[in-house]
Amino acid sequence: MAIASPGATLRDEQQLIASIVELMKTEQQLLVSADADGLSSLTPKKLQLAQQAAGLSRMRHKALGAAGFTAGEAGMAPWLAAGGNGDLRAQWDQLLELTRQAKELNRVNGMLVNKQLAHTQGALNALRGEQGGAGSVYGPGGQASGFGASRRYVVG
Repeated sequence: MAIASPGATLRDEQQLIASIVELMKTEQQLLVSADADGLSSLTPKKLQLAQQAAGLSRMRHKALGAAGFTAGEAGMAPWLAAGGNGDLRAQWDQLLELTRQAKELNRVNGMLVNKQLAHTQGALNALRGEQGGAGSVYGPGGQASGFGASRRYVVG
């Protein structure tokens, strides 16, 4: 479906990105509380919204190209300068601001994911006995194994 104006998708893009921002805020809360079930339920929703936003962005890029401007984000400023009205400029600025918020939330959420991953890896290492030279707590079959294998040396 072709659109007549690069500005035709801006409101819809804003709504989608605003929804993604809200999901990412929820995601952040779930990461802090280590709620894996809640996180897994958000992922498909976030993916669907991101795909819809990408589709609208592609439509806007095609319209920019058809209007003789760069078919990408870089084409919006010249297009707005050439003939956009104040409302379209405000919509574009709002979309850029929402995108900045989403990027920052993504950065923070990524740090939280890495923190959780490091914590989980540390716990696994402790259970495997990989820290401080301690023996294994659990063997390969999931059975408690005390202090692990003994290191005896044969001299002779």
